[in-house]
Amino acid sequence: MGKVYIVGTCDTKFAELDFARTMARRAGADVVMVDVGTQGVHSGADVAAKDVAACHPLGAGAVLDRTDRGKAISAMAEALSVFLDKRDDIGAILGLGGTGNTALVTQAMRGLPVGLPKLMVSTVASGNVAPYIGPNDIAMMYSIVDIAGLNAISRRVIGNAARAAAGMAAHAQTPSADDRPGIGMTMFGVTTGCVTQLRELLGEAYELFVFHATGVGGQSMEKLADSGLLQAVIDVTTTEIPDLLIGGVFPATNDRLGAVIRTKIPYVGSVGAVDMVNFGAMETLPSAFRDRLLHIHNAQVTLMRTTPDENRRIGSFIVERLNRMEGPVRFLLPLQGVSALDAPGQTFHDPAADDALFSAIRMQWQEAPNRKLLEIDAHINSPEFAAALAANFRDITA
Repeated sequence: MGKVYIVGTCDTKFAELDFARTMARRAGADVVMVDVGTQGVHSGADVAAKDVAACHPLGAGAVLDRTDRGKAISAMAEALSVFLDKRDDIGAILGLGGTGNTALVTQAMRGLPVGLPKLMVSTVASGNVAPYIGPNDIAMMYSIVDIAGLNAISRRVIGNAARAAAGMAAHAQTPSADDRPGIGMTMFGVTTGCVTQLRELLGEAYELFVFHATGVGGQSMEKLADSGLLQAVIDVTTTEIPDLLIGGVFPATNDRLGAVIRTKIPYVGSVGAVDMVNFGAMETLPSAFRDRLLHIHNAQVTLMRTTPDENRRIGSFIVERLNRMEGPVRFLLPLQGVSALDAPGQTFHDPAADDALFSAIRMQWQEAPNRKLLEIDAHINSPEFAAALAANFRDITA
C-alpha cells in the first residue's frame, strides 16, 4: 500500500493540513505531509518546504529567494513536480488550498501518471476547473468555506477528503494479466464511420479507448501514452491541429503527437476532419471568417472549411512531427475525402484543398525503415480505408 501525500502551505494552512494527516492516519494510511510554503519556514510537516525547494533545477534559492508571490508559487510548483517524480511510494496525493495552492499543487499533479489518485480540496472547485485539471484524472472537492481555520464545516469536508485519499491508496487497482493491450483512437462525428468499423475489426483483441477530438480529447490520449497505459495509437482524427493553427475552439496544444515521439509506441494515423475548423454558435464566429464556407453542425457548433493555404500549414505541422517519430509509423492519406462533409455533393467537398494537404505531407515526408506514407484511393469512412488502417496496425504491432 502506498502512502498518502498531503500537500499544502504550512505557513498559512498548518492546522487544516495537520487535521487531514490525523484523519488519514485514523483511516489506516501511512501519511507524508509535504510543506510547499514559499517562505521556507520550518514547520511540523514531514517534508519541509526548503527540502522541496531544493529539488528545483536551479536550487532552493530559485524558490525561496523570490519576492514576487506568483513567481515563487510557479517555482515551487516546478520543484514539487521534481520532488514527487523521485518518490516511488505514493499511493495517493491530497492537496488543500485556495487559488495559489490549487495552482501550485495541481500543476505537480498534472505530471503524475493517470491512475494515481489525485484529490484537490479547493475554494475554487465549484467554478471552471479546466485550467487546473487539463487532460488529467484530478478530482476536485469544493471546500464550501474558505480554508482559513478549522470549524464544523471544514472538519467535515477535509475529513471526508482525507478518508477518501486513504481509501484510494488502500484499494489501488493494479493491472491484471487478463488486460488486453490498450489502444488509443481519435474520433469526431464526421469520422465516426471509420472508427466504428475499426472497432469492429480490432475490438476482440484489444482494449480500445476512443477519444473525442475536442482539444482535450487528444491531450488525454497522449497523457495515457506518456503514463505507459497505451501500447499503440490509431490517430484517425487530427482535427484539433487545424483548430490550433487557425484559431478554432477545439485546439490541440503545440505538444500534439509529442507523446508518440517520446514513447516511440506504434502509431497509425490519418488526416480525419482536417478539412474543418470548429467554432461555437454562428454569432460567436470571428468577423474575419464570416465570409468563409461554413456549415452549421448544430445551434452551438459552426464549422469552417479549410483553404488550400491553411491545409499546407496543417500538413507541414503534421509531417514535421511524424518525421521525428522513431517508433513504427504508418500514415494513411484518404484520397477521396477526409470527413463525412468532404465527399461528392457535401458542403466541404474540395479536391484542390485536399490535394494541397496531401502534397505538403508528400513533399516533406522523410521515409525510414519504420516509417511509411501510404495513399489509399478511398474515402476516410469507407470500408476500404478502415481495412487499410487495421491491416497496417496489425503489421506494425505483430
